[in-house]
Amino acid sequence: MKINNNRKIASVSTSLLLGVCLTLSSCNNKTKEADTTTDNTITEEVEKITYASDVIPFFDDWKLILGDGSNVGIANNFENKDYFYTTNDANGDWVVFKAPNGGNTHGTSNNTRTELAQIKKWYPKTADDKLTATLKVMNVSATGDARVAASHAVVVGQIHSADAFENEPLKIFYKKYPGHTKGSVFWHYEINTEGDDNSKRWDYSSAVWGNDFSVVGTDESTYPEEPKDGIALGEEFSYTVEVKDGIMNLTFTSKDHETKTFTKNLLESEFSTKADTPEQTQKLFFPIGQDGVERKTAYAGEGCFFKLGAYNQTNGKSPEINKNWCSGAETHGGDVQKQYADGNYAEVWFKTGSIEVSDAAVSNEGYFTKND
Repeated sequence: MKINNNRKIASVSTSLLLGVCLTLSSCNNKTKEADTTTDNTITEEVEKITYASDVIPFFDDWKLILGDGSNVGIANNFENKDYFYTTNDANGDWVVFKAPNGGNTHGTSNNTRTELAQIKKWYPKTADDKLTATLKVMNVSATGDARVAASHAVVVGQIHSADAFENEPLKIFYKKYPGHTKGSVFWHYEINTEGDDNSKRWDYSSAVWGNDFSVVGTDESTYPEEPKDGIALGEEFSYTVEVKDGIMNLTFTSKDHETKTFTKNLLESEFSTKADTPEQTQKLFFPIGQDGVERKTAYAGEGCFFKLGAYNQTNGKSPEINKNWCSGAETHGGDVQKQYADGNYAEVWFKTGSIEVSDAAVSNEGYFTKND
C-alpha cells in the first residue's frame, strides 16, 4: 500500500533551449500542466493524477479496505495500483476496485475485498439513508467449481450490520460463468439468526436480471444455461438502496433492460419459523446444516451501514468445507500478480455514486476496531 501525493517532474532548460517543447508521455489517467517561472529560465511540468475522490467526491463518508486486508482510512487523494485507482474510456473517468481470489482478508471473512465501508452506522427503525451507484463489472474469476454458488461472482454493494453477528441484510451480486457472454445480477437477504448460533444462518436470493444464486452447474466444470436477459461484462447498470422507517427499497436500472424494484421490511422477519423457509434455501443451505430461523424483529436495534466496491466471492477454499461459498479456485498461493495475469480476480468500475446519511446516524468506529 502506498499513498501517492502529486509528484513534480522538473526539467531544467537553459537559454539555448528556449522555445523547445519537451513532450513527456502520460499514462494511467494522468495529465501534465506546464508552469513557467517569471524569468522564463525554468520550465516545470506538473504531473496531475486523477484520484478516485476527483471522480466521485464522496470519500469523507467512508473508510477504504484494500484487497490485502489493510484499512486505508478516508481515501481522499489516494491510489494503489494493485487494488484502487482511476481509469478512463470513451464514457469518461471511472474508479477501479480490484480484488484477487486469494490473499489477506479483512476481519473474519474468507474473501478478499477492495471496498468502501461507511464510517457511520444507522438504525433501520429511525433510518432515512440512501446509497446510489452506477458501475460496470469488468472481470470475475476465471476459475472455480461450477457447483459452488459463489463461484465467478462479486458483490458490488451491501448493507452490513455493525453489531451482534454482523450479518448482512443486503448483498448485491454480479455473476458470470466462463464462456458466457451474459451474467446475472441478483441480491441477497441474509437472516439475522435467532439464538446464539450464527453458523445456521442462510441467504435468500432474488434475481434482478438473469438468474439467482441457486442456479449452478451440474458438475465441477459444466455450467448452467446462459441467462437470456442477463448483463454482460462491461455493461453499465445502476442501483439505488434506500432505507427509511425500517423499510428497505431497492431499484435497479440498466439501458435496454427492465427496471426492477424490491421492498423488504428490516424490522419484522418473514422467516421466523422453519415453515417460512423458502424452497430455494431448503435446497441450497439445509443439506449443509444451515437451517436456522430469524429473530422475529430481524435487524431492529442493530446499527447498519453501507458498503460499496468489489467484494470477491470466489476463493481458493475447498468446496468440501462449504459447497455454497468455497469455490476451490486458483489463487497461486496468494500471489496477486499471478492471479491478475490469468484472470483470477474481480474488477469493478464505478462511474458515479452518492450517499445520504441521516441525522440519527452515529459513529461506526467500533466495527473497524473489531475487524481491522
